[in-house]
Amino acid sequence: MNTGARVSVFPQAEPERYELTSPPTHRFQPDRREFLKLAGGGIVVACVLKEVWAAQESGGSRRGFSEALPQEVSAWLHIGEDGVVTVYTGKVEVGQNTRTGLTQAVAEELRASPDSIHMVMGDTDLTPFDMGTFGSRSTPVMSPQLRRAACAAREMLIDLAADKWKIKRAGLVAIDGKITDPLTRRTVAYAELVKGQKLAKAIPAEDPLTPASEWKVMGKPQPKVDGRDFVTGRHRYASDLKVPGMLYGRVLRPNAFGAMLVSLDAREAKAMPGVTIVQDGDFVGVAAATPEAATRALAALRAEWKSSTQPSGRELFDDLKKNTVEGEGWEGRSDHTVGSIDKGRAEAKHQLRATYTVAYIAHAPLEPRTAVAEWKDGKLAVWTGTQRPFGVRTELAQAFRLPEDHVRVRVPDTGGAYGGKHTGEAAVEAARLSRAAGRPVKLQWTREEEFTWAYFRPAGVIDVAGWLRDDGAVTAWEFHNYNSGASAIATPYDIPNQHIQFHPARSPLRQGSYRALAATANHFARESHMDDLAHLVKMDPLEFRLKNLKDARLRAVFEAAAQKFGWAARSKSSKGQGFGIAGGIEKGGYVATCAEVSADAGTGSVRIVHAVTAFDCGAVVNPEQLRNQIEGANVMGIGGALFEAIEFENGSILNGRFSRYRLPRFSDVPSIEVMLVDRKDQVSAGAGETPIVGLAPAVGNAIFDATGVRLRSLPMAPKGLKV
Repeated sequence: MNTGARVSVFPQAEPERYELTSPPTHRFQPDRREFLKLAGGGIVVACVLKEVWAAQESGGSRRGFSEALPQEVSAWLHIGEDGVVTVYTGKVEVGQNTRTGLTQAVAEELRASPDSIHMVMGDTDLTPFDMGTFGSRSTPVMSPQLRRAACAAREMLIDLAADKWKIKRAGLVAIDGKITDPLTRRTVAYAELVKGQKLAKAIPAEDPLTPASEWKVMGKPQPKVDGRDFVTGRHRYASDLKVPGMLYGRVLRPNAFGAMLVSLDAREAKAMPGVTIVQDGDFVGVAAATPEAATRALAALRAEWKSSTQPSGRELFDDLKKNTVEGEGWEGRSDHTVGSIDKGRAEAKHQLRATYTVAYIAHAPLEPRTAVAEWKDGKLAVWTGTQRPFGVRTELAQAFRLPEDHVRVRVPDTGGAYGGKHTGEAAVEAARLSRAAGRPVKLQWTREEEFTWAYFRPAGVIDVAGWLRDDGAVTAWEFHNYNSGASAIATPYDIPNQHIQFHPARSPLRQGSYRALAATANHFARESHMDDLAHLVKMDPLEFRLKNLKDARLRAVFEAAAQKFGWAARSKSSKGQGFGIAGGIEKGGYVATCAEVSADAGTGSVRIVHAVTAFDCGAVVNPEQLRNQIEGANVMGIGGALFEAIEFENGSILNGRFSRYRLPRFSDVPSIEVMLVDRKDQVSAGAGETPIVGLAPAVGNAIFDATGVRLRSLPMAPKGLKV
């Protein structure tokens, strides 16, 4: 994590196991008396902790990011005397509406109304350990876990009812929060059976979960839980929280990444009433009674920093290829080879090589990083918006040399994350200020801090080569990704000879998880190149893809999107009109997107007119929620496709505010249609990430169709098509 003292850079690695973003740079040095007080007195043995890496969005296999899950029903579910079913999960709500989906899962197996279920989420003192909310894992992993707990609870309730009535359990049914005996029509409410006691039963290894074909609650539209509170503003985010006696904090940031503090003149700030100044190594912060007082105190600090010359955006892509590093890479190795590239070349009539680039982009969540920290009796409590409450607990424990059971992290629903809130920078900073001030401290990053000191989606360079016959069969495929990552790097097409390699590289900027990880970059390069190969042999882009594709589920979404879009009947009615198609597989989901654009190479204007996305994520849990996810992913994808890019020069971000960083606007949003391919014969996969990956290549292919110009860099038109 970064406090402004140092910024370390790290490569991406394999999609299901890699870990990314900076390790803790906070190595606070309390004096001996304070350290002994924090440790509770006695003899303290201090050791140097290894660097702890914050898990990337599909990561978390290293020490500290896995833990055995409790198998007792009571750890996951409690039925109160008032009939409220309280469910505990370490997953958090960051705008993806997972609370509603998980509520449906429990309601389905418990045979209870969703309205009777209350979710406790992301509280390290109350909920079972969870690696984090990332990687589209809530639906395929947490939902079955909670369903198993609910199923075990249901069977236990039937046993209790049978015992109460002194009859055999066979024939008793659970329905609407009651156990019913169909023969006598007797009923008894869950709350009456349990009477507030813990459900002391282990969860069986295999429970008879309800098949999707028999779902009564899952598979149906369900309004957002507590939706009215979000619409009316009644809901409170971390940025809304206040605790008694709370101060407000600010942190002094250096003038460049990696800068070291040479001197600090804090005399003017110290003279201000009620202001606490903290200097701990290169970390400098203030705490005051109001946000305005904290801002004035920060402005009064006079700091001198020493920095070194650093790379700039102009050299980025050359630097990434020159500065590769060794790493585990993809699936524990650095490359994937099938068949023989030489053999595939010999069989081909045509070949095409190209290089694609991807810029750093910012997460730009509506709510910047925020934390409230409070010390009491040597223990630390923090409220913060994060995707990884248990990971942040570990960061805090290590930063302050505390046992983890002395740290509690609670996560209010968070105002957006998109993979950008895996780390606990604000939490550690707030805790450091709170400890010095002796009072709770709230720290909320400014928008400029969020843009500058958070991590970015990795930039990358991708070299692609394809060989094919006259009939359109691809005989060989070579694909090299430098730095941006290995998610979805494997081609879904049936190509007999392949060499695919991920090359970790040293990044000049702090980089980390972003919605869909590198799948967006890899799909953009692969689907753009497949389009060019189709044009090389004068084949329809959809026909070409289907010819080289055996995967039935991917074929189905291509065909569904094309049919809804009217691909076969498309015709250009105006100059500059173009159509494109793209698709792929990621996180257990299958996606295809068609796009229509209006583009003019002369003026440089480009506008997405219409988009259709077909998506198969197995059995659909909540169709309305799923449509929202897909539509939102397409809107978010517009920015990275056309104009989002971080500009930097010699250790500084040049466009670190909304007025300089181009995000999608209402005027950029096309008409969007969604096709849900509901596969009740398949397990449910997540949908938070995969739907975004088809938009950029579909739009790029449509721009090519409209103008004959192939754009191979994301964003494709930051200042129009001419640039």
